[in-house]
Amino acid sequence: MSYRACFKPQLPAFFISRLTEPDAVVYDPFMGRGTSIVEAALLGRTPRGCDVNPISHILTLPRLHPPHINEVAERLTGIRLEWRGSMPEELLTFYHPETLAEICALRSYLLGRIDDGSADSVDTWIQMVAVNRLTGHSPGFFSVYTLPPNQALSVGSQRKINARRNQAPPRRDVRPLILRKTRQLLSDVSSDTRQVLEGVRRGSAFRLGDCASPFWEEGQVDLVVTSPPFLDVVDYAGDNWLRCWFCGVDASAVPISIITKVDGWRDFVSRVFRQLHRLLKPGGYVAFEVGEVRSGKIRLEDVVLPCGVEAGLTPVAVVVNSQTFTKTANIWGVSNNAKGTNTNRIVVFRKL
Repeated sequence: MSYRACFKPQLPAFFISRLTEPDAVVYDPFMGRGTSIVEAALLGRTPRGCDVNPISHILTLPRLHPPHINEVAERLTGIRLEWRGSMPEELLTFYHPETLAEICALRSYLLGRIDDGSADSVDTWIQMVAVNRLTGHSPGFFSVYTLPPNQALSVGSQRKINARRNQAPPRRDVRPLILRKTRQLLSDVSSDTRQVLEGVRRGSAFRLGDCASPFWEEGQVDLVVTSPPFLDVVDYAGDNWLRCWFCGVDASAVPISIITKVDGWRDFVSRVFRQLHRLLKPGGYVAFEVGEVRSGKIRLEDVVLPCGVEAGLTPVAVVVNSQTFTKTANIWGVSNNAKGTNTNRIVVFRKL
């Protein structure tokens, strides 16, 4: 599941496996695409999460309750994808008219089921997969060639790409694309995996809102593994406008802000750490990943350290992981040790 500025699953798995035991509570206050949540669950830990962006919850929660492939195939077959209503014509910049009609029909079905409370785990799974297939750069997506699926261009920018590449949106069949992605996602989900997920799901908890506000009782969390919004890097609301449309979310009402100054980011992180200290059990840890920004000129770990100390946490280490870029970075023309986030920089604290 693609999402801007997400870290690789090996990173939370590294800390979860070393700093907790099975059945421990692992919390991510900035869920994003749910990497820490899913890794914690797969490792037999109880996941808890928070994010202000509803799309984060849509991408995360269905993976804790994966359906079987035959259930998804049967449900897709039963959904009528003929659409007689109006369509947002500007989206024809991304989609063939017949593809857009199917997307609109699927959207209407899913939102109707969610609104009347009849949506089940198969419906939410289909919604999650469809959200991740809306735009992309290969025939595996619903759209004409565009940017990687974690960022939807504006209509005007996509028109420029279409003109430059002399391309028009091809016909895509929504059902088989969703089923193909589902088959890929479920390919390594064994009966043992399902049993582990079922065991941890009962104690899991998730909140839509500001993680710096107090909620839940204190002293419940064994480990926090997270990565906050980086300083002046990612426009999460702008990236997700098309996903928000499909999910019936008012993107302008999602309270995601871009902090451009270090002092403002420090104040934000300080508020977060005060809540993390409250939620942690004595002896619990925080692994706080801050990457690097502005070509490494600003070392956010130096900003984070005094914030954690002020909240009452004890610094343990700063872990630096030099990473190798993968497909998405290469699409942008970003090479290793040039632009982009070349390192994961994780500040580790403990509550004594």
